[in-house]
Amino acid sequence: MVARTYSATLVGVNAHEVEIESHESGGNGPRMIIVGLPDTAVKESRDRVTAAMDSSGYWIHNGFTTVNLAPANLKKEGPAFDLPIAVAVIAKQQRLDVDRLKETAMAGELALNGELRPVRGLLAIALEARAKGRKRLLVPKRAALEASVVAGIDIIGIGCLREAVDYLLENIQIQPEPCRAAEFFAAASNYSIDFLDVKGQSHAKRAIEVSASGGHNILMVGPPGTGKSMLAKRIATIMPGMSEEEAIETTKIHSAGGLLSEALAFIATRPFRSPHHTISDAGLLGGGSNPGPGEVSLGHNGVLFLDELPEFKRSTLEVLRQPLEDGKVTIARAAGTVTFPAQFMLVAAMNPCPCGYYGDLKRECRCGAAVVTRYRQRISGPLLDRIDLHVDVPTVEYKELTTGDAGESSEVIRARVEKCRAVQMDRFKNDKGVNTNSAMTPRLIKKHCELDAEGGHFLEHAMGEMNFSARAHDRILKVARTLADLGGLEKISADNVLEAVQYRTLDRKLWV
Repeated sequence: MVARTYSATLVGVNAHEVEIESHESGGNGPRMIIVGLPDTAVKESRDRVTAAMDSSGYWIHNGFTTVNLAPANLKKEGPAFDLPIAVAVIAKQQRLDVDRLKETAMAGELALNGELRPVRGLLAIALEARAKGRKRLLVPKRAALEASVVAGIDIIGIGCLREAVDYLLENIQIQPEPCRAAEFFAAASNYSIDFLDVKGQSHAKRAIEVSASGGHNILMVGPPGTGKSMLAKRIATIMPGMSEEEAIETTKIHSAGGLLSEALAFIATRPFRSPHHTISDAGLLGGGSNPGPGEVSLGHNGVLFLDELPEFKRSTLEVLRQPLEDGKVTIARAAGTVTFPAQFMLVAAMNPCPCGYYGDLKRECRCGAAVVTRYRQRISGPLLDRIDLHVDVPTVEYKELTTGDAGESSEVIRARVEKCRAVQMDRFKNDKGVNTNSAMTPRLIKKHCELDAEGGHFLEHAMGEMNFSARAHDRILKVARTLADLGGLEKISADNVLEAVQYRTLDRKLWV
């Protein structure tokens, strides 16, 4: 007799169903063999399963037990197969109902005493089980909240192996976890920070509003202590609120990365990721022997903040080109190719020079001209071309710090941003994959960014004087389109072009 159970393995941030088969045959003494391209963690499940079965009062067949993980050409990773392997081995001796097993998917790591421990990727596994028509998913009780955001499948929280078997035998009843997507979404969709906390910097705030409205990348340049990091952390608070679908997609990525916990089982606010400048290429982009999501994917649907941009390794910065252009990351390994979503808003900050005070009217810069040039040239022209707005963040005057006028709240700014985004959604409703001005293709730029004679003259003059690249030309037009949308204009005005050009002051001649 061959017993079958069902689970799933992660490939990138998505799960692929795996069928676990158990077959018993003759032999000298109990021995279990696991086949089907298992990794080390799956191979070691043999010993965990044997000990957990013994602790739970079950026995292993006194002969050969072959466990096959199908499909055999798909690599199986992690300890999530402990529970389905144990149930498949127990199925014959306990006479588990074949139809009930067919309706059930399961995942969980077994402790040696039979208790179940949480595993990563349960949200993706729940989505895959539902897609395959399974009626229920057995998961560790401590991680049941994570999977409970998926509607249309019963999420059963299990404490130990014996409890799982008793449930499948229908000796005990366990109520499914209620679907909590709406509850979590409502409870976790508020931010603890606000733009009201930022004093002064009206010019930078304006640029950030434009950036959030059109989904544009932005670079802030200024001396230390001027509020660049403070501004960056509040950008997510003025971006349009996440839809429930976006929240589940974002949560799935964090689940695959093993970053969820009982206290944080659902991501309902725009993620804000701020990796240190010593991060490796794999840490930023994703990868490893078993590829996992990097910081660019963990920032999907949110903000990726790179502070002290020139301090990052140049090779690390260059790997950002693909996700910035395509909105995804593709990692090729000998075992196959994995794709991670990476649609984020890039926010970067830097000092104008190594000491931080180049151009400051009150503090003297200690860097020579050659040092400043080398420092700035750590950022390549092609990467700079992909950042739509460059904005100066000067030192805040004492009067602005002490005044009672704190400016506008995030809620007020977000209302304007959402109104501008609504205009773009309507404009691109027939263009698949394009939702914001920043994502416009050359064809769409030509269609939606028509300039009048005066605006065209200004742009032509800027292209010649500032030595802008062709890509920078397109970026200017995209930003100008967003400025026109914020102003409620059908056509791009000359003022919109002038303001958009103002946000490219770090390009080419001025940069070098």
